[in-house]
Amino acid sequence: MSSIFCCSSVQPYKNKRLTEEAKFRPFLTWAEFPKESTVETPGPDISTSIFVIQFVKQVNFGPLEGKRYFVFKDDVFVEVTEQWLIDANFQKLNAFKNFKCSAHNKFFEVNVYQKDPVNTHHWRTDAARPASHIDL
Repeated sequence: MSSIFCCSSVQPYKNKRLTEEAKFRPFLTWAEFPKESTVETPGPDISTSIFVIQFVKQVNFGPLEGKRYFVFKDDVFVEVTEQWLIDANFQKLNAFKNFKCSAHNKFFEVNVYQKDPVNTHHWRTDAARPASHIDL
């Protein structure tokens, strides 16, 4: 298990109110420090989730430390793999929030993914999808 945020000193960074605000609130409340999580293998019913949160952690102005994905289903978040997200056919929305921790020199980005209603068969990798390696 590892904590989501590094500490309780994390502050919002240049965030605006978004139309997807209702999807961020439950995650941010659930993920408050010292919340910990580990990747799980969810049951087949979890793929009917309404949205997924991508949590990106990096050194401020530095290297990426990791990406994590959290499925929201029945008022609970479950951490899943990137491959699960691809297989379940989710696509990134243009909705994000940023956070910064000055004490640990960390930067966090929180993105929202939603089921792609257009292509439900053999999902191909593109810039809006969360693939680690994209064929260009």
